Amino acid sequence: MTVNQIVRIVAGFFVMLSLALGVEASPFFVHKYWLFFTLFVGFNLFQSGFTKFCPLDIILKKLGVKETNGAGCA
Repeated sequence: MTVNQIVRIVAGFFVMLSLALGVEASPFFVHKYWLFFTLFVGFNLFQSGFTKFCPLDIILKKLGVKETNGAGCA
């Protein structure tokens, strides 16, 4: 897996998890303030589209995860 794939998977998982924990209709509901985590993840995705700054991206690269799939596209 590439850095880009892992970032998308983690972001998607965190959005689904925070919605499950923050929406009252969910069987996993804890508190509505979990929706702020959804906001945080969405904001990070939004700003990284403009600035190319993504903390998880930096961490994964330092751990040695490859950036592309070998075909030249991310």
